[in-house]
Amino acid sequence: MQVIIAEKPSVARESAAIVGATNRKDGFIEGNGYAVTWAFGHLVGLAMPQQYGIAGFRRENLPILPSSFILLPRQVREGKEYKADPGVVKQLGILRELFGMAERIIVATDAGREGELIFRYIYSYLECRTPFVRLWISSLTDRAIREGLQHLRPGNEYDNLYLSAKARSEADWIVGINASQALAVAAGRGVWSLGRVQTPTLAIICSRYLENKAFKPATYFRLKLSTAKEGTEFTVLSTEKFDGREKAEAARAEVIGARTVRIVNVERKEAREQPPLLYDLTTLQKETNSRYGFSAEKTLDIAQSLYEKKFITYPRTGSRYISEDVAEEIPALIGNMTRYPRFAEYAGRMDTASLSRRSVDNEKIADHHALLPTENLPSELDADHRIVYEMVAGRMLETFSGACVKENTSLTLQSAGHDFTARGSIMVETGWRAVLNEPVEEKEEDMTLLPDIVQGDELPVKGCVTEQKQTRPRPLHTESSLLAAMETAGRELSDEAEREAMKDAGIGTPATRAAIIETLFTREYVRREKKSLVPTDKGLAVYAVVRDKKIADVAMTGGWELALSKIATGEMDAPTFHRGIEVFASQIAKELLEARIDGAESDTACPRCGRPVVFYPKLAKCQNPDCGLTVWRTVARKELTDKQLAELLTKGKTGTIRGFVKNGGGTFDAALTLDDQFKTSFVFEPRDTPRQGKRNKRK
Repeated sequence: MQVIIAEKPSVARESAAIVGATNRKDGFIEGNGYAVTWAFGHLVGLAMPQQYGIAGFRRENLPILPSSFILLPRQVREGKEYKADPGVVKQLGILRELFGMAERIIVATDAGREGELIFRYIYSYLECRTPFVRLWISSLTDRAIREGLQHLRPGNEYDNLYLSAKARSEADWIVGINASQALAVAAGRGVWSLGRVQTPTLAIICSRYLENKAFKPATYFRLKLSTAKEGTEFTVLSTEKFDGREKAEAARAEVIGARTVRIVNVERKEAREQPPLLYDLTTLQKETNSRYGFSAEKTLDIAQSLYEKKFITYPRTGSRYISEDVAEEIPALIGNMTRYPRFAEYAGRMDTASLSRRSVDNEKIADHHALLPTENLPSELDADHRIVYEMVAGRMLETFSGACVKENTSLTLQSAGHDFTARGSIMVETGWRAVLNEPVEEKEEDMTLLPDIVQGDELPVKGCVTEQKQTRPRPLHTESSLLAAMETAGRELSDEAEREAMKDAGIGTPATRAAIIETLFTREYVRREKKSLVPTDKGLAVYAVVRDKKIADVAMTGGWELALSKIATGEMDAPTFHRGIEVFASQIAKELLEARIDGAESDTACPRCGRPVVFYPKLAKCQNPDCGLTVWRTVARKELTDKQLAELLTKGKTGTIRGFVKNGGGTFDAALTLDDQFKTSFVFEPRDTPRQGKRNKRK
């Protein structure tokens, strides 16, 4: 028997249908010599410090550097403790039994770094020795799965990819645990989560925000002159920016007095705008955010859904290129688009014998090629899924179309000794821009229509006004601009080739950036204001502590991503990287233990031992690990405030708190008190009883 393990049950069902496994069992599908089973994402992960005998947040325990890592089933919270997820334990038992009976295992988890790690951690945790081979495909169409099963690859071909994934996982653990605990110990209050990629990303957002808020706009003035030739009116702007209104008004008077403006120079150039490269995940996320306001996570979720429905290829790709053999399939995919209503007319006009080859390069593909539609056309999609699908399909048509050709005209004009400029653009060949027919974004002073003008023309001054302007700061980051900054390790690069060259040194990966951004929201470090990303007071407090420390160094984090990519290709060994991470973690633990967060120190003493109490989002806990006093913040579904917790700990009792929830529904009011075991209990105020005796009589 051969066992196929997929990353999700839905993918397992597709594979089972293809290999002829139809008999559904608990946790797998069997038949025709196969058992097809699945994970639920990461079933197994790295254990927390408690499993190494390191309890509590102690200064003397840092840095925490395990000599070897312990793997555990995925944990869930049960009461006050974390325990193995029962569903995960059950599935691991099924996998253990199936792997033990198998002649070989076919690994069909997602063909990427994380997919490889999901399987290898399960394989290691189960101490399995059954040989395995790899199904490596870029789409989940029936044809791709069949072809992949006919060309299975030896499992050891992906050992370096696993070592890269394992190195990333362990590095994130070492940096995250040590940095977070060190700052929590130093702060004495609250949860201050830090991470290898999370913290540099926060630094990018905060530094832009503070730069934006500190910006002092400067006022300047420009002249806007109106003129015309042969009935076509247009406006031009002065090249000079006047620093005072009086100077601008004086120049304006001179121009009006001159009554004419002369064309002193005309430059016309043909500009060929080459088609864009195909999408990788990050570029798709940037454009969906800019155009439609989609979050990076939403775009990834939709793209993953389209992939699992067999409509697009593997979405977690970092490449914008395809190989020569995939390029041979492009004419058929274009022909397929003639049956898709939105693109049918354009696709039908494309000459598939002379397609652009900008995105064809065998050397620029690592694990997966760029995003493409598959041969399967969707019939019904909701609005958001349709947007993402049509962006992927439309980009394929754009990429393999001809260049967009424009004639750009640049004018220099002069009146009364003052220079003016204007620019115009005429579309000569629409080329790839005809696919979506979206307008070209023009700068404020760009113009799209100019009359036929030659050097030496004297034109009338039809009007001239003074416009007051202000310099503007760089805008706050959006998810689109943040993804771009993460991709280029914080460098602002507008050139597409330069951005591509920086990819391996960016922070995070296409597959992880969305989760990193969402983590910042979860930690309440960042919030959304329309499209802008704005740091919270908590986020700014963390940034104030880490801004000059190694944990926030964007370039260093980018260097680590480059190292991880070299481990995946065998150019670097994982132990060398690991030793570097340990040195780094030791340095940041030392730096952060000396740090202080304004307003974070606790002034509440433990009623049992007198040491400071740390207030966390879900509980208050004595900072002395040997004491261990803990008071939970949520009691009967009512969340206590810091003030109420402090009152309970310092006075032993709170005032009456309203809104506790009964088990059977309804609410009640009560005070809280600490008993002699320092456990919370309710105290109910005595009810007012009706007074007996005389009643008021009507007079």
